[in-house]
Amino acid sequence: MNLAENLRVALDSIRSNFVRALLTLLIIAVGITCLVGILTAIDTILYSMSNSFNRMGANSFYVYPARDNSRRHGKDTKKSEPIDFKQAQRFKENFDFPAAKVSVNTFCQWNSTVKYKNKKTNPNIRLVGIDENYLSASSYDIDVGRNFSNSEIENGDHKVIIGKEIVTNLFNDKQEQALGKVIHVGNTRYKVVGVLASKGASMTQSHDRRVFIPLLNAKRYYGTADRNYSLLASIKDPTQMDNAVAEATGLMRNIRSLKATQENDFDIRKSDGILQTLKEITTELRIATIAIALMTLLGAAIGLMNIMLVSVTERTREIGVRKALGATQFNILFQFLMEAVVITILGGILGIILGILVGFGVAHAIKGEFIIPFNWMALGIFVCIVVGTLSGLYPALKASRLDPIESLRYE
Repeated sequence: MNLAENLRVALDSIRSNFVRALLTLLIIAVGITCLVGILTAIDTILYSMSNSFNRMGANSFYVYPARDNSRRHGKDTKKSEPIDFKQAQRFKENFDFPAAKVSVNTFCQWNSTVKYKNKKTNPNIRLVGIDENYLSASSYDIDVGRNFSNSEIENGDHKVIIGKEIVTNLFNDKQEQALGKVIHVGNTRYKVVGVLASKGASMTQSHDRRVFIPLLNAKRYYGTADRNYSLLASIKDPTQMDNAVAEATGLMRNIRSLKATQENDFDIRKSDGILQTLKEITTELRIATIAIALMTLLGAAIGLMNIMLVSVTERTREIGVRKALGATQFNILFQFLMEAVVITILGGILGIILGILVGFGVAHAIKGEFIIPFNWMALGIFVCIVVGTLSGLYPALKASRLDPIESLRYE
């Protein structure tokens, strides 16, 4: 018997025992749905989060003083000094990693109030002094207007770029009306030159509730002896992130005049750190998902083996006739194995369809982009073939070893 004929016989046998085969098929489908559906949902969530992090500047890293350097390894050490303006400028001028941009910025106030005529915001606006590279390094987009010019940065002009939420509160969400208007940030007047596109929120902070002023203007009004200036560097190729961080570390140690025996008194944080942590967590989720699916499939395998053993018993006389007509042990073995594999593959196809629908539903719920899970589909089919082979092997061996004469006498 060739492959096509074995397949036809397997399908005929499934039809003749439709209810039993259907129940086993559905158990297999549930296991494959768990496998493909959850893994696809995890990939969809990670892909959406990765896109969000890229829009927020995932190819960048921050340099800032160590948060608590007062005691390390049981030794008392001097508390980290802030990065002052000169150190920040030296880093910006000397960090020459290929295709890298460095921005110097400082948070002036965390609770500013912005006013225009008789309207004002709540005192929850973050006021930030920035240079010409900050918006691109942080992946902010200008919706209306422009970025600060070099002369405005160097002169510390009274110009301002405002976030989307401020436009909503002060200008009734009409961006064009905000351009050129003079607003008060605290007690200081600034002219609006740009409005940012909405960037949403991350963790507990809104990126649309921010006001940006030229760095030297911030230094003039908010500069103090202990004022810290943060450094933000972005690179073009994210695969070179570790090399860029290593070079930045060496440069910053030199700027901070640290000796070879001294530990870093600054920290460098990659903005994709949270995403990497989530990827590590989802790896464990994938393993747990596969384990749950395999336990479900184990139950299906036991049920399938039972069906095949019953089928061998019911078809003993048929097996005797086939052997009498010249069928070899391998022919019988292959026929019953094919029948078991066909049942599992049919269940796998149903499970894959349901799993894809689960993944699509998750993508739609989070408004993310759905990715067709070809790798998990292939895994599902492979698992089905393995389960079908293992479940059908013993019944197939039992059928192939039946004595043809005794089989013909079987009633």
